[in-house]
Amino acid sequence: MERASPAAGKLNAGGRGAGDGHGIAGGSQPRAAAAAAGGAEPGELIGRALDFKSEGAQCYKDKKFREAIGKYHRALLELKALLLSQEPGGQRPANAAAGGLSEEQRQAVEAIEVDCYNSLAACLLQAELVNYERVKEYCLKVLQKEGENFKALYRSGVAFYHLGDYNKALYYLKEARSRQPTDTNVIRYIQLTEMKLSRCSQREKEAL
Repeated sequence: MERASPAAGKLNAGGRGAGDGHGIAGGSQPRAAAAAAGGAEPGELIGRALDFKSEGAQCYKDKKFREAIGKYHRALLELKALLLSQEPGGQRPANAAAGGLSEEQRQAVEAIEVDCYNSLAACLLQAELVNYERVKEYCLKVLQKEGENFKALYRSGVAFYHLGDYNKALYYLKEARSRQPTDTNVIRYIQLTEMKLSRCSQREKEAL
């Protein structure tokens, strides 16, 4: 099985356009963070998330990928705490607006989430043994929010390729190519995927 090319992870981890197995979805961790946040203002929690994201980007540049993963998870936990505080019965600040987050704050939260999940996928792709299942999970989270995100489309294709789902790999890779037709990494993976599909088709014919 071919390992992902380094470029799969190096498509700039931080900007808009991984894990170590420690997901942040669900469980007691976000609720503990929400409790710890207490009466923190939404702007304060968003600011802390931005700080952790920036620290993660610096760690990535310094090739400290495990540290970067931890920072991105911390950023996402701050956002989880914020979103949980907006739920019925959540610990809102006493002076919080009745309508919850402003449109600007909601957009900021979504932008940070997209950047963090993209960056987590990039970090994961630097590992000796890449957790492609987790890469796929993070990229699909990005695509739920930004369906045309090039990096997430490309990395989804890479993940599906290495997971052996060549039809889905080809779909995401071609979607990525439609955004950036001259990207050599995308073109290379499309060629590899088409070769795999051709071999599978040939084996099926021989088995008949």
